[in-house]
Amino acid sequence: MSTSAGGNATLQRLAPYLVARPRRGVVGNSPQARRLREAIHEASTDRHPQAVLLVGEPGLEKDNLAALIHFGSKRRHQLMLRVDGAQMRSDGSELFGRQGDHEPVPLLELVGEGSLLIDNFEQLEAPVRQKIVEMAANGRWQSPGLERKPQTFRGRLLITAESAIPELSPLTQLIRVPPLRVRRQDLGDWLRYGIRQQSGRLGWKKPPKLPIAVVKQLQNHDFPNNLRELEALVERALQQVRRQGNSPKALPEDVFWTSPRQQHSRFDLWAWKPKLRNWMRAPQLWNLLLFGIVSWLFVLVNLWLWFGPQDRDHNGALNLFWAWWWPLILLSFPVVGRLWCSFCPFMVWGELSQKLARRLGWTPSPWPRGDHDAWGSRWLAGGFALILLWESLCDLPQNGQLSSCLLLLITAGAVIGSIRFEKRFWCRYLCPIGGMNGLFAKLSILELRAQAGVCSGNCSSYACFKGGPAEGEGLQTSGCPLGTHPAHLRDNRNCVLCMTCAQACPHRSVRLAIRPPAADLQRDMVIPNGEPGLVLVLTGSICLQQWQKLWDWTGLTPSSITSGPLLPRLAIACLSLALPAAVYLMARMIINQQRLEHTLYGFLPVLWALLLASHLPIGMREAGMFLPVSMEGLQALPPLGLPNWQADPHVIRFCQSAVVTVGALGSVVVLRRMLCNQRKAWLAACMVLTAVAGCGRWLVGS
Repeated sequence: MSTSAGGNATLQRLAPYLVARPRRGVVGNSPQARRLREAIHEASTDRHPQAVLLVGEPGLEKDNLAALIHFGSKRRHQLMLRVDGAQMRSDGSELFGRQGDHEPVPLLELVGEGSLLIDNFEQLEAPVRQKIVEMAANGRWQSPGLERKPQTFRGRLLITAESAIPELSPLTQLIRVPPLRVRRQDLGDWLRYGIRQQSGRLGWKKPPKLPIAVVKQLQNHDFPNNLRELEALVERALQQVRRQGNSPKALPEDVFWTSPRQQHSRFDLWAWKPKLRNWMRAPQLWNLLLFGIVSWLFVLVNLWLWFGPQDRDHNGALNLFWAWWWPLILLSFPVVGRLWCSFCPFMVWGELSQKLARRLGWTPSPWPRGDHDAWGSRWLAGGFALILLWESLCDLPQNGQLSSCLLLLITAGAVIGSIRFEKRFWCRYLCPIGGMNGLFAKLSILELRAQAGVCSGNCSSYACFKGGPAEGEGLQTSGCPLGTHPAHLRDNRNCVLCMTCAQACPHRSVRLAIRPPAADLQRDMVIPNGEPGLVLVLTGSICLQQWQKLWDWTGLTPSSITSGPLLPRLAIACLSLALPAAVYLMARMIINQQRLEHTLYGFLPVLWALLLASHLPIGMREAGMFLPVSMEGLQALPPLGLPNWQADPHVIRFCQSAVVTVGALGSVVVLRRMLCNQRKAWLAACMVLTAVAGCGRWLVGS
């Protein structure tokens, strides 16, 4: 009976320290992975067992590598015990015992001929470290007390540390464990291995596929916490796509998000004014604005365009569209980014159509995950180019019905997209206006983001982008309309500031902050496939508006671009629109494509300034005439002497020059950021910028 009791006591003593088996092997086929496997194999087959020191950064699972050494050796049938140096007593009594007859048996005695792993060696107290160094040198140890005799350690000593230990290095077999950032070649293998492991835990029969785009995206991340961070990232990704126990065929890129780079110079508006958060996330405010005002105002404007006078001097709706909307939306980009898209009437009617279709029994398809930017950005550029050609050749600013057709055509795309898919697929990938808004949203001083640490540590529902019922202080929502997670956003391109994520979040992770202008334009920014084409089309729109100044010197231009034979007009319009793209393609022959694309984005502030300067004349001359113009369309009314306002031409020219100057200075700063290590390239880009700003100011001159 006493023998059994003693055996139970020993098992209870060993239980917290036992290592059952390795969790995994060394994954990957990079040279570093192969060398690590060889070192582990050599350590496990050493005929004269020497202490092993495994050195590497936190999160590399060095304890698992030590288990591989033990269970790959002849000692595999013996015990393996692990003690954590960070939790060990200052006198090391767990290992060496204490004075007195009733103290527990030391672990060094219980391990027998097995292996002892001392984890986090650098966190041991100095006296304990010295004892272990002596044991590694001569294989002997001694319990406290003068009556105790030195004992021989018959097991294998395995030690892990974050950096090399000078006093241990000559006494041990040293194995350096490379961090994940120098083994980027192995990242795909690690991800697929983690997906297979965790898919089994979720009960999925077949693990989902991992797109190559995800691996390439994550290879840009340094993974400071190495495998520990990678495992958490995979677990978080699978939880986000988990639906009713069924595994998806492939994992989308959006669910793999890492902690963003450290953000500086941010001012949290909601921390400053907490009541502002409650007001801005109130569903009643957004429902009233979207479905009570915007939807019916859009109907009124289109009726006005169809049945009112067809010129801008007598139709208030045309004045509203061309003299108010275009200058104001361009002015809004540096302040509120893509906010227009959150209450865009196109998508308001798209959502109304979806609600009606659901009531009739139609179920929209789930959000189609994947890299749709590869073709969507080209569609945006082509669609915007067609709109610009249509606007110029058919003189849309002077034709109410054609202007209404443009609005209704975009609305039709939004309605079809909303009926087809559960979220705003049209807005994110296909809407030309949305593409322009997303591009210039990178200049905004407002930023809506979630704190990645809070999301990964506290959230399991991910209602901010998936939608779901109310949880805590989070409200019931249908999720992010653009299908993005606020912690995954790299820039403002896919954020419309609709506050849906702030409404759904139960942990107050989402923050609205003021930041420096154009903070998204960084040297390490990820440029979506095809988006530079949209930049070139928008640049071409300035050339198209000022086609006469560009081509009159040839003597071959038509007298008007809005009337006469179609072929010459179409030719000169296409030539003007394609001029920036032609210059860009020639530049690609002599400049590295990646550097050229970064330089192109450095020109984004001056492009915004030139577009605004080209729309300022019509805005400053005609926007103040809205009331008289609106009333003049009603011929039955006598002249009412309504208030009006028009800017002096000198004031308009001054404002144009000021806007272009501000944009050029902004581009100088952004180019310096994008080309920080290339001084000559920055100086050359600034010279080109000066020429572009000067020529652009000449073109848009009122």
